[in-house]
Amino acid sequence: MTQAQRCAYRLLEEVPELSYGDTASGNLLVQGDNLEALKALIPFYAGQVKCIYIDPPYNTRSAFEHYDDNLEHSKWLSLIYPRLELLRELLAEDGSIWVSIDDNEAHYLKVIMDEVFGRANFISNTVWQKKYAPSNDAKSLSEDHEHLMVYTKNHLNWNPNKIKRSESALKAYKNPDNDPRGPWKSSDYTCNKNNIERPNLYYPIRQPVTGEEVWPKKTAVWRYQQETHLNHVQNNLIWWGKNGTNKVPAYKRFLSSIDTSAPHQSIWLWQDVGHTQDAKREVQVLNQESPFATPKPEKLLERIIYISTNPGDLVLDSFLGSGTTAAVAHKMGRRYIGIEIGEHAQTHCQPRLKKVVDGEQGGISKAVEWQGGGGFRFYQLGQPVFDDYGSLNPEIKFNTLASHLWYLETKTPLNQKAPSAFLGVSQDIAYYLLYNGILGDRRPDGGNVLTGSVLSGLPDIHDHQGRKIVIYGESTRLGEGRLKQANITFKQIPYDVGAL
Repeated sequence: MTQAQRCAYRLLEEVPELSYGDTASGNLLVQGDNLEALKALIPFYAGQVKCIYIDPPYNTRSAFEHYDDNLEHSKWLSLIYPRLELLRELLAEDGSIWVSIDDNEAHYLKVIMDEVFGRANFISNTVWQKKYAPSNDAKSLSEDHEHLMVYTKNHLNWNPNKIKRSESALKAYKNPDNDPRGPWKSSDYTCNKNNIERPNLYYPIRQPVTGEEVWPKKTAVWRYQQETHLNHVQNNLIWWGKNGTNKVPAYKRFLSSIDTSAPHQSIWLWQDVGHTQDAKREVQVLNQESPFATPKPEKLLERIIYISTNPGDLVLDSFLGSGTTAAVAHKMGRRYIGIEIGEHAQTHCQPRLKKVVDGEQGGISKAVEWQGGGGFRFYQLGQPVFDDYGSLNPEIKFNTLASHLWYLETKTPLNQKAPSAFLGVSQDIAYYLLYNGILGDRRPDGGNVLTGSVLSGLPDIHDHQGRKIVIYGESTRLGEGRLKQANITFKQIPYDVGAL
């Protein structure tokens, strides 16, 4: 059994006085150990997170105020592995995970992520230039970069957003001949093949002004077959220079025919996404008494979230730190879940997100025209759902147990608008839960015991004739023959309620 499986499944309890703004906006800030918090979130959010960003301790043998970053190598690996397992469960099929790391553990992290997410789902080891100047106190080389290990849940489903081409790239498109089709730029009409390899691309082209026959150089051929070339001539797609007397033709490639966006490159310069000093200034303004020691700049998170999500998508950070990921996601119109252990979930993250809701203008605020709004709920980890003997915590509510059982059976989150004994149908199996008097006090034990009358009164039960039915309850008064006849599998609470 893995550490993630052994981890206790705990309840999440809201702290209303720390929640803020529009608490129905779907944003969560969770205080507690991230392994247990991730476990608690799975029944509700499995397969729903579009982008995960984490910035775990780098194991650099230095002491950070808010993180123990002086772990033995084997302990660091044992810390990160089960968390990656749970994060994968939360990730959407078209989602991606981005992990910040430096050279101390980067290559070991790559091996672990290959195992958890699959080598085929590795996207990039993106390099972030975190410093704008070399460290003068460096003993050997100045360490000016960090890594972003990028993986997807399923690379076949991932469709990242592209970046708009730079103004300098678009300026190359002009219209010297006033072509009604708009700006264009010339591109090479030849390619580096020879006439032996591609004889169909080796033919003479007539220069329209001089009348000469033009041939490719001996080490090249035309890019286009002769029939295609004649079509280019007919459609005014050949450029012979301003005076029409160039000795080699060029092809007119129109701006309107190309994608004005481009893939993001795997090297990110500080001029584009910020550097560590930017990040420190941002958090210094937000918390002057105790600024977070190792923040990331908002522009870095803006690029990650832009590439991997669209407005309304869910972003998760389980090493929330100073709250940058949640703050940027909030400003960009994404939903978010942030998890942070220790008191600075309250002293750093919660006050920062309150300021975001109130419209603070630091970081990317002006660039994204942030004016404030929204809100979040603040949660802490509560009691375990199961005690040391596997018995169900009597304080557990119907909705929590229903979500737990549904995920246990289907590996998907429960989507119930209102509490009902009928949980839903998955893989042609109908699931019911008799618990906490969901059917009312008129039935035995508040409807938690399966009897003939309870069975006939179950919601939509008659719609599932011929279908396998699974019913969880305290006990049953129906014999095996009756259950078999109705194609019912009865599972007793708490004995048949397993841990995730």
